[in-house]
Amino acid sequence: MRLLAAAIQLEAVLGDVAENLSASERLADEAGRAGAKVIALPEFFSTGIGFVEELKDAALPPGGEATALLCRLASRHQALVGGSFLCRDPDGHVRNAYIAAGPGGIVGRHDKDLPTMWENAFYIGGSDDGVFANGDYQVGAAVCWELMRTRTVRRLRSRVDLMMTGSGWWSIPEWTPRVLFDRWERQNSATARTAAASFAKYVGAPVLHAAHAGVLTCSMPWLPVSYEGRFEGSTLITDAGGAIVGERRADEGEGVVLGEIEIGRRTPALEPPEAYWLHPRGALASATWHYQRWHGRRWYRRHVTSARV
Repeated sequence: MRLLAAAIQLEAVLGDVAENLSASERLADEAGRAGAKVIALPEFFSTGIGFVEELKDAALPPGGEATALLCRLASRHQALVGGSFLCRDPDGHVRNAYIAAGPGGIVGRHDKDLPTMWENAFYIGGSDDGVFANGDYQVGAAVCWELMRTRTVRRLRSRVDLMMTGSGWWSIPEWTPRVLFDRWERQNSATARTAAASFAKYVGAPVLHAAHAGVLTCSMPWLPVSYEGRFEGSTLITDAGGAIVGERRADEGEGVVLGEIEIGRRTPALEPPEAYWLHPRGALASATWHYQRWHGRRWYRRHVTSARV
């Protein structure tokens, strides 16, 4: 089955749910009017992402405005539409839920397995396999740094005919020594693009990767400095062999990527490594991963779940 697909690049207003849902609808409508029959919105399309306290109150219920938007878009354009958002479930916990809807309603949900860095402050991880059926074909969902982990490949490899993914991948700040941080940022930017573009080679299915662009300013957990950076973008669409058929770089700003893809699985071109990570993270990312996870889990217990007791 050959069809036109779309991936959305969003410049979110941090924590402004109404504005972000409106922008997501506008961009998805642009894709739908162009004829796209699969439309991917990015991770955190309702809120954006950064370490700001307002996000603790920005989670939406499973059947709330974000899900209603996905269903409305799917019905309007007779398309499969998906994206992830902070979702507060009936058990009181918040999860990063990737929900996909078709013209008849919701077709699947995947909860991101592990929060990345400061994301630990706002939600907990999930454990589902991220595979669901849309008519005659199987769809896989993965979010941001799930594209970096070998175990994501192992749960999806040769099982799906289409991958719907999204990210909110931020840059390395411009701190001193600048020579060192600039080198780390070049590596980080390249990894953001490589992780999305190469995923099809590991899984054996076309990939839609929606992302955020624009600047980001927020606090830094446990540090007396602010984070000032940007999102890496790399919104793109690949075929099942990993060839990029459409791309929008971060410096191009908000917009829609369109590309024709053939729905269907093929023999993966790459074998996953034995290592935990598919791609090197670097010393700074590794250290930040651990310290912000420790901080975030504590912050979540104090500020997110305790507020609902």
